[in-house]
Amino acid sequence: MSKLILIRHGQSTWNAENRFTGWVDVGLSEKGVAEAEKSGELIKMLNIKIDISYTSFLKRAIKTLTTILQRNKLDLKFNTAWQLNERHYGSLTGLNKNETKKKIGEEQFKKYRRSWNIPPPPMPEDSTYLSNFSPLNGSIPVGMIPFTESLKNTYERVMPFYENEIKKNLSKDKNILVSAHGNSLRALYKFLFKISDEKINELEIPTGNPLVIEFEKNLKIKKYFYLDEARAKNIIFNQ
Repeated sequence: MSKLILIRHGQSTWNAENRFTGWVDVGLSEKGVAEAEKSGELIKMLNIKIDISYTSFLKRAIKTLTTILQRNKLDLKFNTAWQLNERHYGSLTGLNKNETKKKIGEEQFKKYRRSWNIPPPPMPEDSTYLSNFSPLNGSIPVGMIPFTESLKNTYERVMPFYENEIKKNLSKDKNILVSAHGNSLRALYKFLFKISDEKINELEIPTGNPLVIEFEKNLKIKKYFYLDEARAKNIIFNQ
């Protein structure tokens, strides 16, 4: 029986500043480091073997993963995949969320932030934020780097990676740890828990709180639970 542990990286410096981060490669805040360390301790208490680890190209997710692996005295070998990057927020990148809501109105703000298939306007090709993207992005195939994304766009890059890499190893009874981002994980939750296009905008994923999913032999979910119960969020299952 395989297990999949999904964790949204600990709080980042831009999370703390309430800014749209997307593909900008910011680090963890002090709180985020503490969340990653606590996650490592909680995973250690499960007393299970982590066979394979995956993360994105962004250092906030990588730091969360390496902190967990170190806390568990595990090999620091892990797999990075750009497909697990956070959603690209286009021209919203770097903006304060509260100020943006006041400027464009709550209705449009909700559409850009949480709708299934409405992306924000694209990031300008001369944006200064491009220089703050991960240097690992240089390995992404030509033409694949987006200038904006909806959650649907994010889902369309996350799911082939899940099918080709993660699911394949779950089928081999491997225990897998994934350190990623709010929206790349939202895409995975949508698929795994069969959340509808209309309901997915209600899903909240806490930072630095591992979700453990246990599967039966046919990869049907047997049970799931957050390790930090005090910070757990409801999961909209099979809507």
